[in-house]
Amino acid sequence: MPSAQCKKGPAIAGLALALWALSWLSSAGAADGPVARGKYLVRAGLCIACHTDYDNKGAELAGGYAIEVPFGIIYSTNITQDPETGIGRWSDEDFLRAMRKGVGRGGRHLFPAFPYTSFTNMTDGDILAIKAYLSTVRPVRKENRAPELTAPFGWRFLLAGWKWRYFEESPWTLDPDQSVQWNRGAYLVQAVTHCGECHTPRDWAGGLNREMLMAGAADGPEGETAPNITPHKATGVGDWSVEDMVELLKSSYKPDGDNVQGLMERVIVHGYEHMTDEDLTAIAVYLRSLPPIDHRVE
Repeated sequence: MPSAQCKKGPAIAGLALALWALSWLSSAGAADGPVARGKYLVRAGLCIACHTDYDNKGAELAGGYAIEVPFGIIYSTNITQDPETGIGRWSDEDFLRAMRKGVGRGGRHLFPAFPYTSFTNMTDGDILAIKAYLSTVRPVRKENRAPELTAPFGWRFLLAGWKWRYFEESPWTLDPDQSVQWNRGAYLVQAVTHCGECHTPRDWAGGLNREMLMAGAADGPEGETAPNITPHKATGVGDWSVEDMVELLKSSYKPDGDNVQGLMERVIVHGYEHMTDEDLTAIAVYLRSLPPIDHRVE
């Protein structure tokens, strides 16, 4: 019969892994302090890429970037510290509610072009680190622009029903059967970098088809195709190595020497290329572990 001491071994090892992984999660790129960590996460979470209207030389994080969706256009909002047009008066609770529940300071439901469906998986520490960094950003007075969506998709009150059908508030949980690196990659992909929001097909109402997670979308954001990034040999990235994936996220270049353009180039330049090699490798390791899905996106 195994001794009680032997039985404790796996449990202690699992606890050690969990504590180590949670420590890594909270490090978010090994930055010291909430403001520095938040600055890293603002890049990794693509906040700057989406909340800055680079095309019209807009101020950083002051919003106005036009996001094309199948139902029209949504303009990103001002998240600088301006008290009238930005988030200068938001409390920590306001910010957590927006990120976790998709509800703004005034109680209005937020359109899911703001990917709270992924951000809900982030830790409180990381969400508040983002807010800590945003509190240091120069206030810019810039009025938010109302979305231009076709009926009924622009009727905000219907979002309560959309959330009931498609959204579940669910903080990310560690998988003790996987490595620390895998868990870090899962957290980054599922919560912070929200890759599935673009690389997963949606139904007629804009809900993600989670059975096709990361299998690509023919009608992605801004009308662009988002390729299959599951490790399927024929239709995905099954022939790519971890190193190939990291190189793409750092430089925009694919293994064949071609470079990505459009929205993916934007998120690399203003987001992923600022991440550590350690985190990019964790992302690649996680993506390589996904079930391969045969789905050709054209």
